[in-house]
Amino acid sequence: MEQKTVKRSMKKEFYNVEAPITAMKISLYGGNPEEFDGKTIILDLTKSLRGRSFELRMRIKNENGKLVAVPMNLRLAGSYIRRAMHRGIDYVEDSFNAECRDAIVRIKPFLITRKNVSRAVRKALRETANKYIISYIKIRSIKELFSDIMTNKLQKGIASKLKKIYPLAMSEIRVFEFLKDKAETKDNKIAEETDKEAE
Repeated sequence: MEQKTVKRSMKKEFYNVEAPITAMKISLYGGNPEEFDGKTIILDLTKSLRGRSFELRMRIKNENGKLVAVPMNLRLAGSYIRRAMHRGIDYVEDSFNAECRDAIVRIKPFLITRKNVSRAVRKALRETANKYIISYIKIRSIKELFSDIMTNKLQKGIASKLKKIYPLAMSEIRVFEFLKDKAETKDNKIAEETDKEAE
């Protein structure tokens, strides 16, 4: 008689994930911590931020059996912006890459004026906001910046700075995205210089 081998299904359980920049509790269901390494999760922060509809995308890292969620990008929901739009106003948007203390990031500010303004005023708002944001993020870490945007600290600073040009109805960061570590960029430059010397 042939003996049938019965495969035992792997026991699954909930694994807690540490997410230092948010107070939300995250648990993932699976067989072991290794299977979550590199996976992406999306958190809706609307309730925790009292109505500001941010989506936070995070990547899971398995650090010796301990799961840690690393923030990758923060996006403001389009519906939140549409609710603030109406006739008789203008909006100013921008998109650029910049360096913070430990990473290269992409940032997309979004500003709404209280009334229609001239093209010159919109240009002044865009340029002043750009300079302020670059100087602000230059001295802060990527973790600090995610936290500052979620708590509205950076946005309040932009609005205060631009008040001298024109008072805003809304000052928001539509997208904040981690691109790569500064250390990685430096390693690539060193490798390129070494290759050139070898040639």
